[in-house]
Amino acid sequence: MGWFRSARGLIAHRSRASVTLEVVTSDARLSTISTKIILARVNPMRRRVISNVVPGVVLTLAVSLSTVPAFAGRHLSDKTAQKQGVKSQSGSMPVTAASAKGRELYQKGMEDYENLYLERCNDDWRAAVKEDPSIAVAWAWIAFNSRDPGEISTARERAKALVSKITPGEQLMVQWIADVQEGNFIAGISAMNDMLAMFPKDKHLLYLAGNWLMGENGNEQAEKLFERALAIDKNYPAALNDLAYVYARDRKFPQAFAAMDRYTLLLPKEPNPQDSYGEILRMAGNFDGSIKHYSAALKIDSTFVTSQVGIADTLAVMGNQARARIEYDKAIEQAHNDADRIDYMMQKAASFVRDGNFAEADKTFDEAAARAHKQGLDLQEAVAHQRMAEYQKEDAMALKHLESAEAALSCRSDLPVIDRDQELARILRHRAVRAAHAGNIGLAGATMKRLEGMAIGSRDLVLQSSFHGASGALLVAQGKYDEAIAHLEEDEDDPFSMELLAKAYYEQGSSEKMHAIEAKLRGTNLPTIEQAIVVPAVRSRKPTIL
Repeated sequence: MGWFRSARGLIAHRSRASVTLEVVTSDARLSTISTKIILARVNPMRRRVISNVVPGVVLTLAVSLSTVPAFAGRHLSDKTAQKQGVKSQSGSMPVTAASAKGRELYQKGMEDYENLYLERCNDDWRAAVKEDPSIAVAWAWIAFNSRDPGEISTARERAKALVSKITPGEQLMVQWIADVQEGNFIAGISAMNDMLAMFPKDKHLLYLAGNWLMGENGNEQAEKLFERALAIDKNYPAALNDLAYVYARDRKFPQAFAAMDRYTLLLPKEPNPQDSYGEILRMAGNFDGSIKHYSAALKIDSTFVTSQVGIADTLAVMGNQARARIEYDKAIEQAHNDADRIDYMMQKAASFVRDGNFAEADKTFDEAAARAHKQGLDLQEAVAHQRMAEYQKEDAMALKHLESAEAALSCRSDLPVIDRDQELARILRHRAVRAAHAGNIGLAGATMKRLEGMAIGSRDLVLQSSFHGASGALLVAQGKYDEAIAHLEEDEDDPFSMELLAKAYYEQGSSEKMHAIEAKLRGTNLPTIEQAIVVPAVRSRKPTIL
């Protein structure tokens, strides 16, 4: 992928607005939370009681509108920053190091990270802390970017242990990464905001924050940060790359291609510009052009494995599964680490789902899950079972895989809280829907209560999406289309939710909205399991006439 790799791979864009969330809870400490942070976009009502999502179960989500600006999208003036206790500084954030060589290795890692050498930058940071163990921010970025749960936990603790010995800006960077990984979203995002306010002219910090926001569904705020970075340096390649993705996710492809043209001209000898161009062309439905650019990236650097995966993903989306599996096998062989290898195995497994060969898909996903279990990669093991559950025809088998997925998440204590919670939310989403479909109202209700508790107790937008997707699906099943629409519109980049939203609009008689969401669904070209299950079937049918 040409912009960001998370443990989950592709994460769809959703725009958000700022709200104050009033949490209905018995814990007095959480009775009212007000923070400068983006949350799920909500309907303009003072209070919304979500009732009868599951018959006999009442869920309450109280929402009060606020005029608080979006959390990362605004630029604090020096005067405002000082009022908030943050002293604005000129230039870039300093890096505390006892060794010039160690600092140089850290900076090389940041350069490689911006150019999407996502394993090479880890090696740079590992070399930096080996040379100079006092570089706290190098430990922090190992924790941020590594795919080894044990290494992530150790590196995060090493970074935190050095906080008293580093500069205020570095302290905020460490706090941002550590708090978010540990599930303390409010504290982590506050630290990120303060870091950006302290160094408003540091284009690299603006990029790093925006890049992370893209992975957390904060596309709108990320765009503002990239625009600020480009106002500092109009030819800043990393910001141009990510800005192109922002445009592409909003389906503003002319703007995306214009940004990509500038990006490729700036870095003609780097593979990632070609890789990114290939991905955005696939998003736009230009599959031949996509493969051409991925191939160009591999000519520049034959070890740039994300482009090898990109070729396979594009072939899969365009329907050539046999050739896609050949290309996936190449990527599996070339993978830079075990977690990536398992991810590529799961992509290959999804190609069998696209073929309708579910027995072979089960076999390949089972192999990925077993390898992940053996290697202590609990997140990947859970993801394999969760994805298997999504295409099962029998609810009982789907629920069995979801049980295995949740069990995998509990095996290790060092899995980052953010990874565990986001995957658990996806598991609960599918469990609630499958349980309700199977007529197990008790399980569906209990699952929705758990999912609701996660959603209202966190500022994580991925959790919010899972809650809204599950709520909307259950309400559609009950024929409560108006209520369902309010939820599904909060998850309208997920193919399952898009398909249900089109149905709800149809039942409501909203022809224009129905055709718009159907067109969006048919034009979805992300190589995800959800796209594999939903989109080809939708494309095979004639458009709905209302």
